[in-house]
Amino acid sequence: MSRLSVRKTYKLYIGGAFPRSESGRSYAVTSAKGEFLANASRASRKDARDAVVAARKAFPGWSGATPYNRGQILYRVAEMLEGRRGQFAEELAPLKQGGKKAALEQVDAAVDRLVWYAGWSDKIAAVHGAANPVAGPYFNLSSPEPTGVVAVIAPADPLLGLVSVVAPVIVTGNTCVVVASEPSPLASITLAEVLATSDLPGGVVNILTGHQAELAPWLAAHMDVNALDLTGVEDADLALSCEQAAAENLKRVLRPSRADWAADPGTGRMTRFLETKTVWHPVGI
Repeated sequence: MSRLSVRKTYKLYIGGAFPRSESGRSYAVTSAKGEFLANASRASRKDARDAVVAARKAFPGWSGATPYNRGQILYRVAEMLEGRRGQFAEELAPLKQGGKKAALEQVDAAVDRLVWYAGWSDKIAAVHGAANPVAGPYFNLSSPEPTGVVAVIAPADPLLGLVSVVAPVIVTGNTCVVVASEPSPLASITLAEVLATSDLPGGVVNILTGHQAELAPWLAAHMDVNALDLTGVEDADLALSCEQAAAENLKRVLRPSRADWAADPGTGRMTRFLETKTVWHPVGI
C-alpha cells in the first residue's frame, strides 16, 4: 500500500518546549547534493530574547545542582543519544561524505564526547581550584564557579561539533543559548528531543535555528548574557562586530576557531566559562 509520509516539522527548543518561531518564518534545508530535506524554523531576535530569559531562569537551579548530579544527567543524555543512533545517522548521512557509515561514526563520537565530559563534572573543581599559600594565619582557597548564561554560535559540524561546544558549557553549571549550524540544523533539534527526555531541566540548553548574521549580534549585545562562544562564526566582520558588542558588559569571549572535533578536547572549553572565587578564612577563629 502506498501512503503519504509524515514529514517532521523542525521547531526551536526554548525553555524545555518546542515552539515555532514567533515570526512564523522557516527556511529550506538541503543535502550536500542540493536535495530538499526539510524546513527549519528561522528564529528571530524575539526568539533569542525568550531563550535568554529561559536560560537565566534555569541558571540558579542548574548551577546549584551537585556536580555529581550534572554528570549523571549528561551521562543520561549520552544513553538516550545512543538509543537513537539509527535516527541520527539517517539525518546526518545526506550531509556527509561517506554516507551512513561516516554518519554512524559521528554519532558514536558524539556519545563518547558526552560521556567524557560527564566524567569531568565532579573533577574539574579539583583540577582548576587551589589551596593558596599566604603569609599570614589564613586559609586561602580558590574554587571555580559558573559564569552564567553563555551564547554559543555552533560550528558547521552538525552533531559532534555541536556536542563539543555545548557539553563543556553546561557540565560546569552554566546555561546556554545555542545558534545551531545554519546549513545543517536538523540534528540539533533532534538532539533537543534527546535533551528534553534526559532529566535535563528546561532552559539549561536552548537551541535556535536560523541565520547567524541575524541572531549572533543580538546575543552578543544582550546585557543578560555573560559569555559568548563564537566558534562557529565564519564571517570575520560578523565576528568582530560581535566581539565589540560583547565588550559592553565585559562578556567573556571565545573567538572563532577551526577545531578538529575528533581530537582530544582537553579542559580548555570548560575552564573558559568559569569564574574563580577566592575565599580568605582566619585560622583558629
